[in-house]
Amino acid sequence: MALIAPSLLAADFLKLEDECDLINNSVADWLHFDVMDGRFVPNISFGPMILDFVKKKLKKPCDVHLMIEEPEKYVEDFKKAGADHITVHWEACRHLHRNIQQIKSLGLLAGVAINPHTPVSLLDDILGDVDIVLIMSVNPGFGGQKFIPQSLKKISELKKMITAQKTNTLIEVDGGVSLENAKQIIEAGADVLVAGNTVFRSQHPMNTISQLKNL
Repeated sequence: MALIAPSLLAADFLKLEDECDLINNSVADWLHFDVMDGRFVPNISFGPMILDFVKKKLKKPCDVHLMIEEPEKYVEDFKKAGADHITVHWEACRHLHRNIQQIKSLGLLAGVAINPHTPVSLLDDILGDVDIVLIMSVNPGFGGQKFIPQSLKKISELKKMITAQKTNTLIEVDGGVSLENAKQIIEAGADVLVAGNTVFRSQHPMNTISQLKNL
């Protein structure tokens, strides 16, 4: 059974407290928090201040995805704001091992994300050091995009690498996850599904979370 991590990026920010209550009262496992800086990706979202407000209400772990340049400058701020996991991008980190060790030194789960064009083979040397690998199944920066089918092959390939190295690394998939393709994504090897519009734009978000959870 996969973990479900609704993405706050698709929430109604005029009703942020209600959205947190929705997550708390649902079978969702995590809340996914997409941070964009307008440099690494062509969009700007939110920072530690919003996370600090959310964590005053949220009872589930907060899964912070830093789609930013120089993430090492902000990791401690997100820890203080309430992050439980922090994921950085392979493409944004000149010294990835150092970035991962920084996150772990703060007592957080550490993750590495890869963009659609980045092969999973590049993670071979870092796989034993990370708790989470996040496969972007859309080009990062905007919600509501269509799932890139080639991502299924990458998920399967990564699962084989994890099995071969005998690590406990979780495979997280973010982008275009829906009720129509979620089962296929899980069967490919995913452990965590990030769902934004599929959950928050649903007529019955709690039911949608339950449906994803029970696949």
